[in-house]
Amino acid sequence: MTAITLLPENDRTNGWSADLPPRRPKPPLGRDVTADVVVIGAGFAGLGAARRLAELRPDAKIVVLDAGQLGEGASGRNSGFAIDLPHNVGSSLEELAKGQAYKRLARAGIASLKDTITRHGIACDWSEDGKYHTASSDRGADEVLRPTVEELTRLGEPHEWLDREATARRLGTRHFAAAVFTPGTVLVNPAALTRGLGDNLPENVDLYEGTPVVDAGFGASVVLKTPGGTVRAPKAILAVNGLAMRFGFWRGRLLNFAAHASLSRRLTAAEQAALGDIAPWGSTPANAFAGITMRYTNDRRILIRQNIHYCPGMRQSDARRALIRAEHQRLFDRRFPMLKGVQMEHTWTGFICLSRNGAPGFGQVAPNVWSAVCQNAVGIAKGTISGRLAAAMALGEDEPLIADMVSLGTPSRVPPRPFLDIGVRSRFALEIFANRHEA
Repeated sequence: MTAITLLPENDRTNGWSADLPPRRPKPPLGRDVTADVVVIGAGFAGLGAARRLAELRPDAKIVVLDAGQLGEGASGRNSGFAIDLPHNVGSSLEELAKGQAYKRLARAGIASLKDTITRHGIACDWSEDGKYHTASSDRGADEVLRPTVEELTRLGEPHEWLDREATARRLGTRHFAAAVFTPGTVLVNPAALTRGLGDNLPENVDLYEGTPVVDAGFGASVVLKTPGGTVRAPKAILAVNGLAMRFGFWRGRLLNFAAHASLSRRLTAAEQAALGDIAPWGSTPANAFAGITMRYTNDRRILIRQNIHYCPGMRQSDARRALIRAEHQRLFDRRFPMLKGVQMEHTWTGFICLSRNGAPGFGQVAPNVWSAVCQNAVGIAKGTISGRLAAAMALGEDEPLIADMVSLGTPSRVPPRPFLDIGVRSRFALEIFANRHEA
């Protein structure tokens, strides 16, 4: 048995869930159960896997375990972009080189989500508004946006180049030098989406919230011990992102980071007019480490996501969040000087998993274990399709998109600690310094 001694420590200040109606979580596991397949983790990957398992085997018993509550883990704390195209997070443009595979996978994930929310009437602010990929400087536009346009042209994808003036008219801020608009991204409230997916699982899926795995055995059968009971199953799907290393898989290949976001109060009618009475939008930066992800939501709030840093222990203090909130307020004030007096209402932390080479942790990792982890900070579409395809693999179903997922490779090795910590922090500092023009 492998003891699981570390879980992410999530704060209680997630702005996406703060204004949602109260919800009663599913009860934790309180007895010993057996299943045909057990899914560990109820984020986008885990919920996608559970649903696909149930679709393919409607008579099978599927059990899903999650240590927390729906919408309060990493899946409910992201920026709410279901991105349909290859997307760079840092300065690397490697995803563009595999654009067709990424496009097919992401769009399959989005199509699956749309089908589920339509069928069950899930209220998650699903908005097919597209996305603006922005550069704060001319250099960022030349180094990132123009190669992106070249790849979009090669893929035959519709897009629109916007200069500073055109971007300002769309987004209400003159901060950006240029932007590339693509229409296929969907914007959502990720906490509401995660809740809805978990609350509308097929009848042959049992979800247990507040049920951390404390010991895991992956021998002839899978045995998972929790504080209140045990699950035994012949097969398991692991959908716990960077925690996969704690279960004994992808060790020395995954990197855990903390990402921080703030959400403003609602803008008044006068403040909306000062912004230009513009439509809701979402923007991703040319470099997510140096730049800022932003949303202007349907309920007229502004989201700022900035400050991503290496965090192997997955712990952040309230004092650290207070400093980040002040920094987010400063960045907000600089970008929207016409909105003086608008304060950040919520600030929270989410933990993301990255690999050194940008590849996912996907596939069979033991005779009876399949993995759908490491979405490299773009988890809604990627996580959903990764989980669905892992489910198909576990059941021996040959689906065409599995080849696309496998073509993305696997996470490359990183040095052991403490050399890893030194190297990641040094590389990260260099990344931010080299792209400071995008801050």
